[in-house]
Amino acid sequence: MPNNPLAARAAPFADDEAAFHARRLAAYRDDGPIAGVLGRLARGQLPPLPPLIVAAVVTLVLLVAGVGGQTSLVLLAPVLALLLAGPGSAHPHGGRLDWAAPIIIRLIEYGYLATVGFSHAVPKPLVYVLLGVLAFHHYDTVYRTRQRLWPAAWVFDAGLGWDGRMLIAGIAAIAHIAWPAYAVLTFYLGVLFVAESVHAWSRTDQRGVMADLEEEDVAETAPPDVD
Repeated sequence: MPNNPLAARAAPFADDEAAFHARRLAAYRDDGPIAGVLGRLARGQLPPLPPLIVAAVVTLVLLVAGVGGQTSLVLLAPVLALLLAGPGSAHPHGGRLDWAAPIIIRLIEYGYLATVGFSHAVPKPLVYVLLGVLAFHHYDTVYRTRQRLWPAAWVFDAGLGWDGRMLIAGIAAIAHIAWPAYAVLTFYLGVLFVAESVHAWSRTDQRGVMADLEEEDVAETAPPDVD
């Protein structure tokens, strides 16, 4: 069978695109140090999506039970979610539906933080501000990575990850200090994410970034060169 020169020439670009896709989804997941350790222990062998779906269902069931009066189950939810979803953090996320993994993680995290806050006398405006801070961080990550501008690795560790934030909220609820814990967490994450984002963007040539993005969009829509 003759070699296809077009396929041979396109192969390195396909590999680069797959690596970019995997790195981008890893950033979207926003895993913390604990999930990262579990992922390294699993050596990327555990597919991310099925355990995440189970984690979402388990978290929902435990939250409903917790709101109904079984307070101890509130802390069990993030622990089980971490044990189920954490080992998949090192997977390359190359499956056809693996793009949904970060979306499921966001639903688990936001739903958990909102439910715990509302059911443990945390002022609603404070809960909304915390969720807004996280939404800002995740949107900023998406916008940066589209342009191949990667947040520093330390930001994800310092931001505690979805797993760390859920564990802190659960422990605070069990200890009956959810109100101050949410206040401290909101202030800390707000300062961290906003300051890091402002610092990163202030060092970026906006015109160059937008030009690169436009070139990338044009390259994606341009017909292949068959010469």
